[in-house]
Amino acid sequence: MSKPLADRIALVTGASRGIGRAAALALAEAGAHVVCVARTTGALEELDDEIRLITGESATLVPMDIAEGDNLDQLGFALHQRFGRLDVIVHAAGILGPITPVAHIEPIHWDRLLAVNLTAAYRLIRTTEPLLRAAPAGRAIFLTSHRAAEPRAFWGLYGVTKAGLENLVRTWADELEQTTVRAVLLDPGAMRTKLRAEAMPGEDASALPDPSELGPLIVELAQANLGLPTKTIVF
Repeated sequence: MSKPLADRIALVTGASRGIGRAAALALAEAGAHVVCVARTTGALEELDDEIRLITGESATLVPMDIAEGDNLDQLGFALHQRFGRLDVIVHAAGILGPITPVAHIEPIHWDRLLAVNLTAAYRLIRTTEPLLRAAPAGRAIFLTSHRAAEPRAFWGLYGVTKAGLENLVRTWADELEQTTVRAVLLDPGAMRTKLRAEAMPGEDASALPDPSELGPLIVELAQANLGLPTKTIVF
């Protein structure tokens, strides 16, 4: 069986569930060694068990809260010491936050969502760019949402973090034009995830695609020439 990502090192955030978990499984099955980042140790261990079952290989498990930027800085240093490079990043970690009028957003919620959905992406880029540059063709995939470009009442908090993320990644991609590193924004649309269930309580989740359906596209993007500058791919 062909392993298009054999000998590649892939980092996946939000790996314990949803799209992040699906990405980790797909990348591992394609031959990559996957560094799995999430807050829940138990869920990471379950993911590792499944990766072992599918591939016979183990993953590297990193339990952490990405909102704590120093953790990401230390992760970059640890990856440099162990692997010396990163071939692929899939940044799938994110939270919804309250769906509420802008004037009713509490500062604690504002700070938390910016930390998880936006600042963590900046810290991740900052700590991993040298590792991606050290790879033959580094690839970075960032999960976004149509709410970035289509504001909707009560979705301001989540939407502004995704809009900021898109601007950040597009700017970074433009800066990488003369390198072998490429970055892409991936909008998965409505999928059967916990975040979607929080946003749309009462929705019939059985009618939505399973995150595993996104796996082949993530594997393709991890090895493809994404073009310049970055673009938003809608699943």
